[in-house]
Amino acid sequence: MDTGIWPESESFKDDGMGEIPSRWRGICQDGEQFNRSHCNRKIIGARWYIKGYEAEFGKLNRSDGVEFLSPRDASGHGTHTSSTAAGALIENASFMGLAGGVARGGAPSAWLAIYKVCWSTGGCSSADLLAAFDDAISDGVDVVSLSLGSPPPLPSYAEDVVSIGSFHAVTKGISVVCSGGNSGPYPQSVINTAPWILTVAASTIDRAFPTVITLGNNQSLVGHAVYTGMDVNKYFPLVYGEDIASINADEDTARSCDSGSLNETLARGKVVLCFQSRSQRSATVAASTVLSVNGTGLIFAKVPTKDVSLSWSLPCVQIDFTIGTYLLTYMEATRNPVVKFGPTRTALGQQISPEVAFFSSRGPSSLSPTVLKPDIAAPGVNILASWSPASSPLYYDAPGTKQLQLKFKLESGTSMSCPHISAVVALLKTIHPDWSPAAINSALITTASLEDAYDQSIVAEGAPHKQADPFDYGGGHVNPNKAISPGLVYDSGVSDYVQFLCSMGYNDTATSLVAGTPTKCLKSTNFLVNLNLPSITIPDLKQRLTVTRTVRNVGPENSVYIARIQTPAGVSVRVKPKILRFNLTVKVLNFNVVFRSHLRIQGRYSFGNLFWEDGFHVVRIPLIVRTIIEDFYAET
Repeated sequence: MDTGIWPESESFKDDGMGEIPSRWRGICQDGEQFNRSHCNRKIIGARWYIKGYEAEFGKLNRSDGVEFLSPRDASGHGTHTSSTAAGALIENASFMGLAGGVARGGAPSAWLAIYKVCWSTGGCSSADLLAAFDDAISDGVDVVSLSLGSPPPLPSYAEDVVSIGSFHAVTKGISVVCSGGNSGPYPQSVINTAPWILTVAASTIDRAFPTVITLGNNQSLVGHAVYTGMDVNKYFPLVYGEDIASINADEDTARSCDSGSLNETLARGKVVLCFQSRSQRSATVAASTVLSVNGTGLIFAKVPTKDVSLSWSLPCVQIDFTIGTYLLTYMEATRNPVVKFGPTRTALGQQISPEVAFFSSRGPSSLSPTVLKPDIAAPGVNILASWSPASSPLYYDAPGTKQLQLKFKLESGTSMSCPHISAVVALLKTIHPDWSPAAINSALITTASLEDAYDQSIVAEGAPHKQADPFDYGGGHVNPNKAISPGLVYDSGVSDYVQFLCSMGYNDTATSLVAGTPTKCLKSTNFLVNLNLPSITIPDLKQRLTVTRTVRNVGPENSVYIARIQTPAGVSVRVKPKILRFNLTVKVLNFNVVFRSHLRIQGRYSFGNLFWEDGFHVVRIPLIVRTIIEDFYAET
């Protein structure tokens, strides 16, 4: 469910695809520049939704850009996510020669059904999204991939259409995978937090795009960029944004090259050095500003991150503050400072990965803090995938030669990490068709990795970087092969989720709305912490609390698992029983985890792990605990 699809992309060719399953009930809906002939044995369904959008936002305004009243994708976002999830193999794919190689989706043999619910204007209607969920359920999809959402404050589950629609899908055995948001690294910024949704954080990969900056004194420095234009290896004057401020701008805005802050006369034909401000997330605004005053390039000093801002029309090289400060020193000591850019290169295996991306939204959930979110991390930085030519500016493949339109693009965001997990879910459903969505989620979370490619603890990008914790990546970084055989699963069903909503304080009417059927809430004690998730999160441990979990054996019939604990700081943890014995008749067992606080002050969250091990499988769930004073004001 996204902005549609560009069906002519090579990612959606149907060579070698199997016949469309007889159970499929979807359609290919006609519209502008899209008809039934654009579907095939890869794209087996395509619908578009505009009535809710126009009722909510007014008539679609197409005067400012291209859009199609059809499933055809004008923005590129939907094409990118679809090809990431299930694109066919494409030889010699690249972004203007960068990141070259064979591109393919995570589940290239999966069929695709497209539901265009968002438009190039940026709007997505709640009514259209619910209608799309209803159609997808009726059509017979197996997995829903949703790379969309709004930043906090989060609406209640009874008001959030993603929560409602996904609940209806999960009741039919359909897995729903959602992006976790791009508001990191700030805590409590994660979105799409319902426990029946699989929420995905973004991680980096080991591919980088180094770009050499050479100064007039022949000193070479290395930044990162994505630029292969014509004006490389040519010296240009170098100026500092603060020194060329426009009349109405102050030094702070000019230093960061905010919109309208630079003097066009002083910037024309020059490379501008800008420093990231606290309000800037990326180099996008600075690049636009420099371009608007006819600058020839941008050097942008910022907090070190792996995602690279794209600038179509001028070089935009990202550096850290140390290199930025060195450039200032060079400029102050030089009468006529100049700089030239080398061509961007693709480097593989030259940076530590995975790391949690700077922008990836963090937990805990601001709506339901007993539910650990995000659930898992997957690649979401500088991801190459197919793109819509309708949103691609024309570029020259060499000086004086023909104009080309981009077929692939590098993008970053949890929108990119989400379809990676959707693909893995599709593969797991193929291997284990009888597993529930909760069981599949559990398999992914309990087998996820906590270590990078160098066997060190995964780091989370931030200001500063730090060792990652469950609020950064949930269970960890996805390990698809291990998820095939998790050993044990923590399963949940519709009745569990209904009881969860009741325990959240929703009345019968609200709970019935989310569930899609009449329900009546029954009173229960401590159910929020006892929802059978593959994690235990206690946001308010006062003195002592017992939490119950249930596991189902999906490994060898005769299995014996022994508990091992990494205890969160400030508490003691005991598991009863410490040994779980499964056999032909005993497939499901319960256990209790007893937490006891050792602190008498208001504490921060601390983290640990509970492992169940049988000598082959290691089934790990995160333990997240915050101690609070039972009666804070009485104590103080």
